[in-house]
Amino acid sequence: MPSETNEPKRILVTDNLAPRGLEVLRHSPGFALDVKNRLTPEELLRCIGDYDALVVRSATKVTAEVLAAGTRLKVVGRAGVGVDNIDLEAATARGVVVMNAPSGNTVTTAEHTIAMLLALAKNIPQATMSLKQGRWEKSRFLNVELFNKVLGVIGLGRVGSEVARRAKALAMRVIAYDPFISREVAAPLGVELVELEEVFRRSDFLSVHVPFGPDTRNLIDGKAIATMKRGVRIINCARGGIVDEQALYEALRSGQVAGAAFDVFVNEPAADSPLLGLDNFICTPHLGSATEEAQENVAIAIAEQVVDFLEQGVVRNAVNAPSIDPELLAKIKPYFTLAEKMGRLCSQLSEGRMQEIRIAYQGEVASVNTAPLTAAVVKGLLDPILSGSVNVVNALPFAKQRGVKVVESKTSEEGDYASLITVTIGTDKDPTAVAGALFQRSQPRVVRINEFSLEAIPEGYLLVFSNMDVPGVIGRIGTLLGKNRVNIAGMQLGRTHPGGRAVSVVNVDTPIPPPVLEEIRRMPDIVFAKLVHV
Repeated sequence: MPSETNEPKRILVTDNLAPRGLEVLRHSPGFALDVKNRLTPEELLRCIGDYDALVVRSATKVTAEVLAAGTRLKVVGRAGVGVDNIDLEAATARGVVVMNAPSGNTVTTAEHTIAMLLALAKNIPQATMSLKQGRWEKSRFLNVELFNKVLGVIGLGRVGSEVARRAKALAMRVIAYDPFISREVAAPLGVELVELEEVFRRSDFLSVHVPFGPDTRNLIDGKAIATMKRGVRIINCARGGIVDEQALYEALRSGQVAGAAFDVFVNEPAADSPLLGLDNFICTPHLGSATEEAQENVAIAIAEQVVDFLEQGVVRNAVNAPSIDPELLAKIKPYFTLAEKMGRLCSQLSEGRMQEIRIAYQGEVASVNTAPLTAAVVKGLLDPILSGSVNVVNALPFAKQRGVKVVESKTSEEGDYASLITVTIGTDKDPTAVAGALFQRSQPRVVRINEFSLEAIPEGYLLVFSNMDVPGVIGRIGTLLGKNRVNIAGMQLGRTHPGGRAVSVVNVDTPIPPPVLEEIRRMPDIVFAKLVHV
């Protein structure tokens, strides 16, 4: 989250960023900008500890070592889409937000894909080279039409959708595989959603538009290619490594794949790739986003995102944290505070080894994107355990590492409050539940602890105790606190029925000394007593 100090926030740019992006950073008040292009890894390690933000393109490698040295680092901005040059796992573990600019080069990458598609179908690069070498080989370069051919699109996100639109304009039939897109979204594009195996089997042309990662490494391998039509043509303008280059080389030589067009490679520069020696392989040196418009768009976008995060805590296009745009932030900011406090309170009241966290959103709050609120709950819950090393970026991964399951549920049905957030911690002992609401839409209140209803202010130090509902308990505790110069700022009580069990929340101005707390626990009729800090 943004710093609370008045010290200028320092931003380092290490790759060539378009001038208009630099202007955004340079002219934002409260920031100090350094541009140091082409730093060696050693130079970056030596200086990164001085900066709050790092802005890169694809050249700078943001390794775990760099992130460890960046002791002030809060955010890494990637001016582009791919973040394979950034160690996401290390960034997340250190609570560093990693943002990209996914929409700035959407159009140009889609256009480049279509250009490669046409060049591949029409043998344009090969015919150009032949003619320039003084040959007129008209019969050699017999080509194919795109009309009524099947284009298989793997990944129907921003770029994939734009490619599909343009392919439809060329009268192609488009099928697509994307497990995260519904048929209702695909239908207006005129795209038929099918399973991956069907894309492989039916496509005349195949284009990939997915991120590179463990699930997509060598997604198109020798086994997949063997299931395709003989004579299929494959285009990759996404990321290197999605297509197994050795398997493709063999398929191009055998004729199983008639041609391929690549803008990206596993190793870049790709001067040593055996694919470059094949006549039926065409390529460009990672030009998909290399237009003036795209470079300017992504530079401005990432600069504005970094500034908004450092100034206001606005998270947009983060790849390792829930995104919060300004409109959503305005809606959920009061809930954000409430969610974190409920997590902290529930964590400190629970007993036993944590196994599961259940977060229930009820009423108006259920209608917003609750992912940032869930991260805030888990952050608050882990804070007392991890001593300040957790934030909304690494909270959920930390929980997962510890084998703690996080379950979220929503209902728009209102109860006693317009909005209610209930946090329940399941342990190897009894579960603990707390519920919170906003009073006057901005003031957090604890409205339930386990089965007890009350209205307590979750602020500062709280003495929370449960007792049998008999006369004299509150008086004895008040006398003991007064005797030990602990001032009571407020008190709320809740009970199920007269003479049963009760719970009390006492706001105190200072921590209660451990011997005094222990004396409270030994009092007659006290079931439990805890001092918590929220």
